[in-house]
Amino acid sequence: MDQPYNDGLMPVEDQPPRASMANGSDERLYETAVEALKKIYRKKLKPLETSYNFEAFHSAPLTDMDIEAKPMVLLLGQYSTGKTTFVEHLLRQPYPGAHIGIEPTTDRFIAITYGPEAKVIPGNAAAVAGDMPFKGLQKFGNSFLNRFQVSQLPHPFLQSLTLIDSPGVLSGEKQRIHREYDFPAVIEWFAARSNMILILFDGHKLDISDELKSSISALRGHEDKIRVVLNKCDMINGQELMRVYGALMWSLGKAVMSPEVMRVHLGSFWVDPPQHRYTDCEALLQAEQDDLMRSLHELPQNAAIRKINEIVKRARLARVHAIIIGHLRQRMPSMFGKKKKQAALLDNLDDEFKMIQVKHNLAPNDFPNPQRFREKLQLYKLDNFNKINTRLIDSVDEALSKDFLELMQLFPSASSHYGIHSYSAQGAGQTSSSQFAMNSANTSQSPLKPPSY
Repeated sequence: MDQPYNDGLMPVEDQPPRASMANGSDERLYETAVEALKKIYRKKLKPLETSYNFEAFHSAPLTDMDIEAKPMVLLLGQYSTGKTTFVEHLLRQPYPGAHIGIEPTTDRFIAITYGPEAKVIPGNAAAVAGDMPFKGLQKFGNSFLNRFQVSQLPHPFLQSLTLIDSPGVLSGEKQRIHREYDFPAVIEWFAARSNMILILFDGHKLDISDELKSSISALRGHEDKIRVVLNKCDMINGQELMRVYGALMWSLGKAVMSPEVMRVHLGSFWVDPPQHRYTDCEALLQAEQDDLMRSLHELPQNAAIRKINEIVKRARLARVHAIIIGHLRQRMPSMFGKKKKQAALLDNLDDEFKMIQVKHNLAPNDFPNPQRFREKLQLYKLDNFNKINTRLIDSVDEALSKDFLELMQLFPSASSHYGIHSYSAQGAGQTSSSQFAMNSANTSQSPLKPPSY
C-alpha cells in the first residue's frame, strides 16, 4: 500500500492516505482492462441499448470518456453535516468555489478533479468538454448545468480520484419544490457512476427529510457502494454517542428499504478542530476514520475491477430492458385496437413483468420499478418499438458469459472478493444485477494483453 500523502502541515500518521493508481504492471493492466471494456461495450452492448431506446428509460450510452473516468466518490447529506469540510479535510486545503458555514452554503453540485492549476469550469462548458465524463448531464438542462461546476486543483489526492460535493438536502417541502431540476434524478446519475457514496449525518440532527429519503431511494441498486458517516462525533460524549448511533440506525431503518445493514463510520472530519471536544472515544473515532480513509485509498487500486462490475450490471439491466420492450411490442395487435391494448398492458404492467420473469427465467430485482417504467412508457407508442432481436440479445449473452470472463482472468484474486460466478441466459434468474455475472473458477495469472473480441 502506498504511503500516506504528507502535505507538510501535520504528522504523517495524521495525514489522509494519498489516492493513487498502482504503477508499473498494475497500471498497464488497468489500461488493458479499460480498452477491452470499451471494445466490448461498443460492439456488443451499445447496439442493444440503441435499438431499444435504453437512454429514455435508464441512462445515455456510455462514451469512451465515461469508461476511462477516474473513480468517483459522491457525498450526500443534509445541509451543514460537513460534506464540504470533509473534502477539505482530505485535501488539507479549500478547493476553488468552496464555501463553509452553518447555513446551507454549497448550492450546486461540484466535481473536484485534478488539474494543472486551480480553476473553476462552469457546468455548461464541463458538459461539452471532450476530456471530462459529464456529457450525460446535458439531459438535465440549463437549470441544472447552471448549478453544476468543476473545480480543478493540482493535488496528488485527485490524480486518481474525483470527489462530487452536493448541495445540502433540504428539509422543507417548499424549498424542495422550488428546485429547478430533478434532484433525485441527478443523484441517481452520479450514483451510477460513483465507486463510493458517502451519506453524512450530523450527530446533533438525525432527522431524515422527505428529500433525503427520496435521494436515498434513488440509490437503489447501488447499496454496495454506500457508506454512512456519522460526523462531528467528538462533540458528543461516549454515552450520548451510543444513543445517537442507535437513533441513527433506527432512522435509517425507516428510510432504507433493505434487509442488509449499511456500514456506518464514526468520525469527526474537521479542518480546524474546535477547542472543546470530548476525548473519551478518541481511540474509537481514530480507528473508524482510519478505516474509512483506507477504503478511499483502495478505490483507485480496484478501479478496473469496479468498472467491469458496473458494465456487467449495465449489461444485465439493458438485457432485461430489451426483453421487456420486445415482449410488450409483441403483445400489440398488428392493425386495430392498438390504443386500447397499450392502455391494458400499462395498467397490468406488474403482471406482464411476472410473465416475462417466468418465461425468461430472470431475477425479480433486475426489473425496473413498475410505476416509473409505466410513466415513461406512456410517452411512447408501443408499436413503434422494435421486436425482440435475438441476435442482439445473444451478443450481450456472449459478452456476459465469455468476454467478461476472459477479461476477469487478468485479475485472478478478484473472484473471491467480488463473488464472481458463472452466467448463463438460462440461469440468469439466480443472480441479482448488483453481483458479477461471471465465473472465476480455475483462473490464473494471464499475460497483459487484451482478450480477442
